[in-house]
Amino acid sequence: MAYWLFKEEPDHYSLEDLFRDKRTVWDGIENNLALKHLRSVNKGDRVLYYHTGKVKAVVGEMEVVKAPYPDPARGEDRLVVVDVKPIRRFHRPVPLAEIKANPAFEDFALVRISRLSVMPVTQEQWAEIERMANEGK
Repeated sequence: MAYWLFKEEPDHYSLEDLFRDKRTVWDGIENNLALKHLRSVNKGDRVLYYHTGKVKAVVGEMEVVKAPYPDPARGEDRLVVVDVKPIRRFHRPVPLAEIKANPAFEDFALVRISRLSVMPVTQEQWAEIERMANEGK
């Protein structure tokens, strides 16, 4: 199992929308590096759900339930999608400002390549985000 972070504007599709829908196709990825990462995702991988825009925080967790396949809406083989389902909302969102201030994330793509919408997360980074999300619990 691998760990990932996917970004989405909450006004477009929020974690609450995913909980309501119970499953969705994660689509719309066009950046070459993000597509490369998305092609490496496997069924069962865990994904941090990051709200972009005004929120800028990791808000919960998803699971990949269907491995990458060509985007049926776009008809281009290079554009792939995955299916995800919600796992949990975090006790508290983990803001980007806190992530940037934490030395454990100096090599994290979220800090280094801020516009990237799909990125790998190390097991150590995942554990630290979980710890931060549970502060004050």
